[in-house]
Amino acid sequence: MYSYLARQPIVDNTQTVLGYELLFRDGEKNCFPDIDPDEATSKLLTESHLTTGVEVIANGKLAFINFHEDTLIHRFPTSLDPHKVIIEIVETVALRADLLEACKSINELGYKLALDDYDFTSKWDVLLPYVHFIKVDITDHSVQVIGANMAKLKASGAKLVVERIETKEQFACFREMGFDYFQGYFFARPEIVKNKIISSSKITLLQLMSASSKATFDFDEINHIIERDVALSYKLLRFINGPSVNKRHKILSLRHALNYMGAIEVKKFIALLALANLADGKPNELANMSLVRAKFCELLSSARTDPELPPCGFLVGLFSLLDTLLDQSMHDLMAKLPLNEALTGALCGQDNYLNHYLELVCAFEHSHWDDIARASAHLEVHQDELFSIYNEAVTWGGSMMQEIGKVRQ
Repeated sequence: MYSYLARQPIVDNTQTVLGYELLFRDGEKNCFPDIDPDEATSKLLTESHLTTGVEVIANGKLAFINFHEDTLIHRFPTSLDPHKVIIEIVETVALRADLLEACKSINELGYKLALDDYDFTSKWDVLLPYVHFIKVDITDHSVQVIGANMAKLKASGAKLVVERIETKEQFACFREMGFDYFQGYFFARPEIVKNKIISSSKITLLQLMSASSKATFDFDEINHIIERDVALSYKLLRFINGPSVNKRHKILSLRHALNYMGAIEVKKFIALLALANLADGKPNELANMSLVRAKFCELLSSARTDPELPPCGFLVGLFSLLDTLLDQSMHDLMAKLPLNEALTGALCGQDNYLNHYLELVCAFEHSHWDDIARASAHLEVHQDELFSIYNEAVTWGGSMMQEIGKVRQ
């Protein structure tokens, strides 16, 4: 399943790209869907930002995003990075007190606002103190009207953007008039960007994986993420109720359950749950291989008494097939997870000790005995111990696949 949006560049007077306006679309035909504008913005954020990131879609440039009344009043823009987006206030909003308060509040948080399709009327004056860009559509006003209002536009202190530029002559005219930025077919038509959608449950799991991978494990943050998802809460309690977890007391709450399990066990639960759900629809062998790799790298990390064991060894193995499970590049996925440098580097192919662990477990998978012998000498772990570790990892992976089968039910 895919989401679609269009992006159109906004350029300066040298035609250097400042940013892109992002527009929600319903398919590859580049049409706006017949839905409420607020819903369109919500879909753009959930289907594109939470999965890919507007900074990726905008190629690292500013992303101009239209916001309508409800999305502004409910502070939707604050889920975005204020340094990477421009909040466009569309011309159809009603200038009520709650909307003005929302715009003021959003601006005070460091977000830059743009006033879209400005019509030069005084009703917008109350918003101008909070506006960093003013956009003027040349199909709505004559050159003479726009020229007559340039003094007022300049006096606002905002950067001026002219829209619907379609010819070289129009570009030259409005550049001479004093506009700062330009948008229109003369520079580029809206370009469709297609993104694979990750379901809301998978987004929650990625958030959990991200939170559980931080250097400081925050039980409150984990609790906050899990408690928003009834299914996750239920599965956590089912996991604790299984025979693999030794229980002495009745669990009184979700937070109590997390405390009882402890950071390491919670991390493993999240890893197992993530793998069970992210691998949904993929061959079971991918999940099994991920588990075997995770346990192998964890045991090898322990055998070599690495300073960051056990999480790093376990996670590098577990995440090693994440790109295949989610059909996204590993570099893009790593950009979404605040993992430490060694772990991210290893997963992206960087030459470090964790990557050597992955290469070694791959050698076992492909029966490359010469590579195993060389790795044994390099890592200073006897070959007999390596074979023992791999066999233990295979046994553990098989038992965990049975647990995953229960979690999926």
